[in-house]
Amino acid sequence: MVVDISSLTSTATSAGLGGISGFLIGYAIKKVVRILLVLVGLVFVAFVFLEYQKLISVNWNKIQTSTIAALGNITSGQLLANSGIPGTNHIATSMTSFGIPLTGSLTAGLLLGFLRG
Repeated sequence: MVVDISSLTSTATSAGLGGISGFLIGYAIKKVVRILLVLVGLVFVAFVFLEYQKLISVNWNKIQTSTIAALGNITSGQLLANSGIPGTNHIATSMTSFGIPLTGSLTAGLLLGFLRG
């Protein structure tokens, strides 16, 4: 049985680049999510403080219903499907054509980057 070195190096390169790219993407996503959560928390605290000082009146029921609707759209995947961004409906089908080494290492790197970030 003869092993072709060029196909082995191609697979190793694909897996290595996928892992590194996934790690960097996961790390960046965690940092961005952390910053966004801090900003949302500060806005929430500002609303509560301003309402306590009787400077504004906040309709908490409307905020609750719109938040629940937004989270429902995010979890059901309708946010990207209805965003109008071209090509977002075909992300899963295009990822299948990249191959197992790239997508597997990209996913593993993404998880490691997100956990380490």
